[in-house]
Amino acid sequence: MTPIENTDYKFGPGQALIGAQMLFVAFGALVLVPLLTGLNPSVALFTAGLGTLIFQIVTKGKVPVFLASSFAFIAPIGYATQTWGLAATTGGLAAAGLLYVALSFAIRIFGSGFLHKLLPPIVVGPVIMIIGLSLAPVAVNMSTGLAGDTQIMAKSTALIIAAVSLGATMLTAILGRGIMRIVPILVGVIAGYIAAIIMGMITGESLINGAAFTSAPWFAIPAFVTPEFNFAAIMFILPVAIAPAIEHFGDILAIGNVTKKDYMEEPGIENTMLGDGLATMAAGFLGGPPNTTYSEVTGAVTLTRAFNPAIMTWAAIFAIVLSFVGKLGGALGTIPMPVMGGIMILLFGMVTVVGLSVLTRLGDALTEPRNMVIVSTILVVGLGGLTINFGEGFALAGIGLSGIAGLVLNLILPNPAPQN
Repeated sequence: MTPIENTDYKFGPGQALIGAQMLFVAFGALVLVPLLTGLNPSVALFTAGLGTLIFQIVTKGKVPVFLASSFAFIAPIGYATQTWGLAATTGGLAAAGLLYVALSFAIRIFGSGFLHKLLPPIVVGPVIMIIGLSLAPVAVNMSTGLAGDTQIMAKSTALIIAAVSLGATMLTAILGRGIMRIVPILVGVIAGYIAAIIMGMITGESLINGAAFTSAPWFAIPAFVTPEFNFAAIMFILPVAIAPAIEHFGDILAIGNVTKKDYMEEPGIENTMLGDGLATMAAGFLGGPPNTTYSEVTGAVTLTRAFNPAIMTWAAIFAIVLSFVGKLGGALGTIPMPVMGGIMILLFGMVTVVGLSVLTRLGDALTEPRNMVIVSTILVVGLGGLTINFGEGFALAGIGLSGIAGLVLNLILPNPAPQN
């Protein structure tokens, strides 16, 4: 690659405004994960900023990426929180970060190719699909105003709000130009919020919880959580980390293509993976969602040609500062559920499509018997509700069980000799 100029780390006040813009681009997706899983948005902001700074230290400020909440863990966080509690869930998330750290050392020893051999597209693709498909009922329920078994607002009202939110997100993603094209979630939230205000005026319902904002203080320390280490919760969450670990390679390649630098070599994929792992561990220890590199921010870097990694330092600083603004968390708490539900319909479907795109890399090989056996087993095990219990208090199910099933099948099933 021919390097582009201005990719060296140069920190100063001149990058502050662009850094704020990068946080703005990431903000919608960043806070969406905690809003959907019951984690604290302010903690998520803090750990995103802290995680980005940790990543920059480990990679010596060479890679212009921003780390924030990972969508891959939404379903596992929701299930784990209901089953083992929030503290045990965050302990499992910290363990997922430790897995990334272990992978980074394995890469140092065996080279980056071993991970692709261990977890090829035939395993990773369907696991990513399950992450999206398993969340489909959650998106539909929220879009219809259903919280558990409770209908919190009229179904027709909820559907209208969700449709406006979904439509605005779709149109912005398809027709948006410049910075607008990479902030469709924010546009969808704003449009859905306005629709909720209008529907409340028409129906006479109170659809927005204004007290969440008015009662919040201007300054508040984020509600950090002390993790507990529950073996069952850890073993449930760990397999979910497989897909994001593989995606990390793609994210680093993507930003390298933008800046025309080979980050796989310098600072090295082993160090970017280490930075991601330590950032996720820090988030788990504080009660935040796991971190991942954000493609939205990579898109913004492409658009603005702002390649100086110090810009991400400013974005991280702003995220940490905003995490102490209590009114911001209160404002996020006023967003009506169908607004988020409408956006989720699109986002969770897109996660599924990402998994499908991974599988399409196989081409005609996808229809080979061995590959069809692996894919079909992963999909049915992951979506069919199969649970395997290992003694008291420990069971594997859903995404975790399907990931392990795919991993084992890929290792033990024979590769038939090619036909002449």
